[in-house]
Amino acid sequence: MRDAPSAASGERSFRATYTEKVAYNCPKSITFRYSGVSQAALLVDVVKRTLRHKGLTYRYVAKGLKLSESSVKRMFARRNLSLGRLERICALMNLEIADLLDLTRAADGSLTELSEKQERELVDNPKLLLLGMLALSHWTTAKILDTYRFSEAELVGLLTRLDRMRIIDLLPENRIKLRLPRTFNWRKGGPIQRFFEGRVQRQFFEASFLRAGELRVTVHGSLSEKSNGLLQQRIHKLAEEFDMLAEQDKRLAHEMREGTSLVMAIRPWELAMFGELRRTKEQKEAGPIRTERRKSDGG
Repeated sequence: MRDAPSAASGERSFRATYTEKVAYNCPKSITFRYSGVSQAALLVDVVKRTLRHKGLTYRYVAKGLKLSESSVKRMFARRNLSLGRLERICALMNLEIADLLDLTRAADGSLTELSEKQERELVDNPKLLLLGMLALSHWTTAKILDTYRFSEAELVGLLTRLDRMRIIDLLPENRIKLRLPRTFNWRKGGPIQRFFEGRVQRQFFEASFLRAGELRVTVHGSLSEKSNGLLQQRIHKLAEEFDMLAEQDKRLAHEMREGTSLVMAIRPWELAMFGELRRTKEQKEAGPIRTERRKSDGG
């Protein structure tokens, strides 16, 4: 068994073999491989992000590992994370090894977006689009059949199409394995984005956002380009956190989860009715608007 490569060790293979780890809900013998620096770095990044999300500090980890805080910081910086320490850190985060590996696989998808043809095929068939969305949320065929009006033959036929599109793997007993990472992007200006702008966006905001589980926050101010960029970075971080929580929650029973959408947007913008009151360039060049004073009666 080898540690993940350190910054100075070059490209080596990080390999961990678990035997009889029934407590992790794994098969009795299962092998995971992370080959190369990039995937080892990804694993460490997922650990760090999960610690940060749970509000756990390096000091807390150091205490749990019986190490100094500086040793823990050095361990993460060098990506020198042994299997035993990874196991103990997972216990500190109240996660199973399988959960962490799922999070890493979700963050490691090489496919960043679908093709134009694939997106068009989804948009043109509402049932296929629905199943694509349900696959992203890790629904089972049994739950789909129980919730939506599909016959088993129709469902298998549509899932087979998603398999041919390389969006899912349709496994024996009609089990669904998602091939896309949750972090993949819809094509900019593509069929899915146009569908969202034309039909989904308005429907989503037709709500008071007063019920449990609903929240709408609107803020306005004048920002510099730099501040706008910083906020966009934080929005991306929040989207990553959403994906991480969804990945963790997929192990819960369906009855404990609800389909949830989070929409975040920022842009320099002004309400059209306010924009109509702005002075034109010519009006500005003409100087300030002057109001004629009324002459008093008899003046």
